[in-house]
Amino acid sequence: MAETDYFRWLTRRTKTAWWHDSAHPPEVARGLERGAVGATTNPFLTNLALRANRDLWAQEIREVLSQKPEPERQAELLMRIPVTHTAEKFLPEYERSGGRQGYVCAQVNPARAGDREVMLPMARRLHGWAPNIAVKLPAIAAGLDVLEECAAEGITVAATVSFTVSQTIAIAERYRQGVRRARAGGLPVGKCFAVMMIGRLDDYLREVAHDARAEAGESDIRQSGLAVVKRAYAIYRARGYEAVLLVAAMRGTHHVSELAGAELTLSIAPPFQDQVLAGGLAQEERIQAAVAPDVIARLSQMPEFVRAYEPDGLRPEEFVSYGVTQRTLSQFADAGWKLMEAFRL
Repeated sequence: MAETDYFRWLTRRTKTAWWHDSAHPPEVARGLERGAVGATTNPFLTNLALRANRDLWAQEIREVLSQKPEPERQAELLMRIPVTHTAEKFLPEYERSGGRQGYVCAQVNPARAGDREVMLPMARRLHGWAPNIAVKLPAIAAGLDVLEECAAEGITVAATVSFTVSQTIAIAERYRQGVRRARAGGLPVGKCFAVMMIGRLDDYLREVAHDARAEAGESDIRQSGLAVVKRAYAIYRARGYEAVLLVAAMRGTHHVSELAGAELTLSIAPPFQDQVLAGGLAQEERIQAAVAPDVIARLSQMPEFVRAYEPDGLRPEEFVSYGVTQRTLSQFADAGWKLMEAFRL
C-alpha cells in the first residue's frame, strides 16, 4: 500500500534517512514536520540564518558583539546561535533514537582547512555546544588527521567537501582507526557521516565536459554523481564500514529517487523537499539500479570523472587540489565565515 507522501514512504518503508539542509527556524520546523531526523549546516547557511533572524536572535547576537572578539572567534560564536537553536529542535530525535539520529552539523572554519592545530581545538569546542552536534571537517589530508583524533575522543564528526569514492573510503578508514583508539581507551564511540556532495560534482564535471568538448552529454552528467555515490555505497557495504554516507548538495529529485532504499542519509534543502512532495516520484527502491555501462564509458573519457569514480582515483594529499574542492572551501569561507566575521546588527 502506497504511503500518502514520498517522505513518509522513504522513512517508514526503506532504510534511507533524510536530514534537513538549513538553519532558518521556519524551514527547520517544516523539515521536522516532513520527517527529517537531523540537519546539515555550513557557514553559508548559518550566515543566511543569522541575517534572516537578526531580530529573533538580537539579544544573543548583541551578547557576542559586546565581547568584541577577534573576527575568527566572532564568527564561531555567531555560528553557535543558529546551530544550537537547530540542535535543540532535533534533540528529541537524538534522545528517542539513542543517538543514532538527531544530529546537527557545525563546521570548522573553512579558511583553516589545512591547519590541524586550529581545527582540532575548534572541533572540541563545537562538540561541546550540544550532545547532538556533528562536527564538520574537510575531507582533505589535514582534516582526516583531525577526524581520526576526534573519533579517538568520541566526538561525532561529518567529513565534508567530499566528492570522490577515494575520499569516502579514506573517511571510513580514518574513522575506523579512531574508533579502535577510543575503544582501547575505554571511551564512548561517536558517529561518523561521510558527506558526498553529489550535485557539486555534477556541476564541476559539466564544466569539464563543455571545456573539453567531451562526448558525455547532459543526461550523462546528471548521472555522474549518482555513479560515484552508488560505487561508494557498494564499497561501504562490502567492507562493512561503520561510517554512514551522507549525500548532500542535491540538484534535483533524481538525486533522491535514485538512491532510495540505501542505508544512508540524504541531506535535502527546502526547495527540493517541495519538489519531492509535489508528486511524481515512484515509491520504488532504486539504489540497486546501476548507472548504464555506456554512460560510465562516456563519462570515463574525462580524467576528472575517473579520479572521482575509481577507489584509487586520488591519494589523500591530492584531495585538497581536486578541482571542486577549492571552489567549495572558498564559497564557505567568502560567502559564509568571513561575512560572520564582519557581522553587525
